[in-house]
This record gives sequence, structure tokens and C-alpha cells, in this order.
Amino acid sequence: MKKIIPYGKQDITQADIDAVTEVLRSDYLTQGPRIEEFENEFAAYVGSSYAVAVSNGTAALHLSVMALGLKPGDKVITTPITFAASANCVRYSGAEVVFADIDPDTYLLDINSVKKLLQSAPKGTYKGVIPVDFAGRAVDLEGLRELANEYDLWIIEDACHAPGASFIDSKEEKQLCGNGKFADLTVFSFHPVKHIACGEGGMITTNNAKLFESLMKLRTHGITKNEPDFVNDVGLASGITEGGKGYPGWYMEMHELGYNYRLTDMQCALGLSQLRRAKTGVARRREIAKVYSEAFDDKDFVLGHSKYSKHHAYHLYVIEVNNRLGLYNYLRERGVFAQIHYFPCHLMPYYQGLGYKEGDYPISEKYYERCISLPMYPTLSEEDQEFVINSIIEYFE
Repeated sequence: MKKIIPYGKQDITQADIDAVTEVLRSDYLTQGPRIEEFENEFAAYVGSSYAVAVSNGTAALHLSVMALGLKPGDKVITTPITFAASANCVRYSGAEVVFADIDPDTYLLDINSVKKLLQSAPKGTYKGVIPVDFAGRAVDLEGLRELANEYDLWIIEDACHAPGASFIDSKEEKQLCGNGKFADLTVFSFHPVKHIACGEGGMITTNNAKLFESLMKLRTHGITKNEPDFVNDVGLASGITEGGKGYPGWYMEMHELGYNYRLTDMQCALGLSQLRRAKTGVARRREIAKVYSEAFDDKDFVLGHSKYSKHHAYHLYVIEVNNRLGLYNYLRERGVFAQIHYFPCHLMPYYQGLGYKEGDYPISEKYYERCISLPMYPTLSEEDQEFVINSIIEYFE
């Protein structure tokens, strides 16, 4: 039977299984103590003041734009080279997505493209920007924050690819993705192929107490059990028309239209177990990336690749080649299931229906024509990686 080498793969250990089993035998499968424990440990991992666990990365994006007050008629800038959710969350609020092209060297949202958009419209036209830490490379949020402040924009950092990644700021200090020093909110994903796997799941981090409180309500139908926030009087709350000495224990209030975007204790237990070895996983990804980089640095057929960086989290390792389709099919014939990330959002039929067309973002489109993501996960063996590299060399030779 032919061996299959996927582009990404979860790593489930006995410790993970034991953590979930413990919850299955407990009193709480959901809405129990593991949720807050996971939130607190994740906040400590990225260096933020607050963290809110939610059902997936898309829910994290949706709640983030809601908490920031996005409404119909507003405009938000993001990159075309991302999973569709980074843009779709804007549309969920009835607002308009405006794409800006990428930097051809980093594959990240190009700050100069963003600046041109802002300069070409009256101040106040745009409400926010959603940069994506694509493939695990951190966006330089310090520079973007300066631009955002100039134009009164909020920033949602999409770090679904990048827990553990960082950039070096102007003071030569390391800034971890999600630490909240430059972005208003940061979102993460716990899909199985991501660094931390919960099956499904997401997290929002922030240093803003008001946004944190809003997110906590929005993820649970817009409901609060926090007595100081209650609006109705005690009598109405207790069912007593007059009198009453306090709110009854069962009472809660819905203050806004929220969603059921909660994460379960079972998933949080798995997330906690995975989080506790997350640094080891990122270190192994960097080792794999270094081998790829050294193998392809001097190869003429590789037109671009995810150059090695000790600050990159390497959710993906991307190379650019001509005849990408031929290589993709050749690798699959040999059991190497490489993947393509991503078909540009603006060329999805939905966004074409909103007026976008081929040729709008030439750098993104050129990248898409040549990109292919190679196997990248902590349990990838040296033997399997060597097989992938040799297969690519053999194809082009």
C-alpha cells in the first residue's frame, strides 16, 4: 500500500486522550472549569490580558467585528491571499470588503497597498483592517498600528496560522502574535492541522477590558449573568411585582443579539494538553522549514519560498514554481498530498459578484499561479521530508 504524506496532520498523544477522558468522566462536558483554564493559559502563552474561547476561528472573526461595532456601509481592508473567513466576517455584518495586494516576498498584506487605499478616500471611509499572519509569518503590526492610528482604524489580527510567531519591533523587542500591544483583537484557530488542535475551536485575545466583556456576552446569545449589568428591577426579575431583596440565582438578561459560539470542556481539555507542548511543536516546525530552505535556496526552478526565520511559526511551508499543476499531480502520484493556499478571495464567484475581477490584484494572482504548500507538521519524519524534497527535484530534472 502506498504511503501517504499529507500537507498537515494533527498529533494526538496519550496525554491528550487522558485529558479528554478525564472530562468525559467529570460532571461537565461543556460550560465547566476547563474553558476558563484554557483561556487563562492561552492568554499567558501569547502575553495578552484576556482570552475568549469560541467554537472556531470563523466565529472568532465574526464576534470580533461585532464587538468593534461594524455595521452596513462600513469598509474594511484585508488580503486576497487568505482563507475566505478573513473576508467573510466583514460581510456577515453587512459591511464592504476591500482587498489590498500582498508583498511578493512575505506573502503578507502590503502596507503600501493599504496606505494607497486610505489616501485615495476621505478620512473615515474605512473602519478597520484585518491583516493575516499567512503561513505563520507575523505581520509587522507596529507599522500598521501607526497607519491605523493616523486614519482611526481598528485592527483585527488574523493569527490563525501563527500561535508562537513573532516580529521584532523598532526597539528590537520581540512581539508575539496575539499579545494585544498593537492589534485591538487577535483571532486563532484550533482546527486539526493547526498548531493546537481541538477538533474545532478558536480563541480571541485582547488587552481591552470592554471588548473582552462584549465578547463574553456575544458568544453566549448576548446574555449576561453579571448582576451589576442587569437592567430590569429586582421585582420583575424575581416575578414579584413589588419588593424583593435581590436578584434570584436563576436570573439572566439578554442585552444584544449574540450567538451560540461556545467551546466545550472536552475541546478545551484537548487544547490545554496540546498547548502545553506548543513551543516544542513550533520548534520542530522551524527545524523542518530550515531543511526545506537549505534544499531549495540554490534551485533555479524554485521561484520563491518561505525563507527560514526563527520568528516564523510555519503553519505552512510554501514554494513557488512554474508548472505548479504538473508538480502537484506528480507528487500526488507518489503519495505526497501537497496543497494550494489559497485561491485568491477576490476571484471567488461570490466576490466577483460584488464587482471584483481578474487583474485587480496582480501580485496575489501571480503568487496563486505558482504556489504550493509542502508537508509541514511536527511528526513529519526526516525520511519523509527527504522523500518530498527529492521528488520535487526529480520532477524538475
